[in-house]
Amino acid sequence: MDYPEIIVIEDNYHDLEMIKDALRELKINRNVCILRDGAEATKYFFNSAGGLNLNVSALPKLILLDLKLPKINGLEVLKALKTNEETRSLPVVIFTSSDESSDRINSYHLGANSYLVKPLDADEYFSYIRDIINYWIGMNATAQ
Repeated sequence: MDYPEIIVIEDNYHDLEMIKDALRELKINRNVCILRDGAEATKYFFNSAGGLNLNVSALPKLILLDLKLPKINGLEVLKALKTNEETRSLPVVIFTSSDESSDRINSYHLGANSYLVKPLDADEYFSYIRDIINYWIGMNATAQ
């Protein structure tokens, strides 16, 4: 069974379409899971007792996480991922429209691996996604 290499946690339709378009151009869209809010994301990873919902071999190589999510915000999702022993080492890239210093500080304090502010220009947006994928999927050596 093919498990997703990349989990995208994003609720904004426009941003999600831009991410999906970039991933299609990079020819890696077949191993991507899209989660639309923080509650769906935490339920994907964890059961009601807080244990891992997935087999360790099913964990992704990268999580692309927006902060401004409905139901449970991105910082809470990040906290859940980084406080769980089995998901702590997963690379989590915050990809958000927030340029607030408090969001950056809180994200890094909670264990984010990177914090990127979404660019407004479509070409630059594609370049960001390409560079994120090239580094975190292509070049980065994971703990797993």
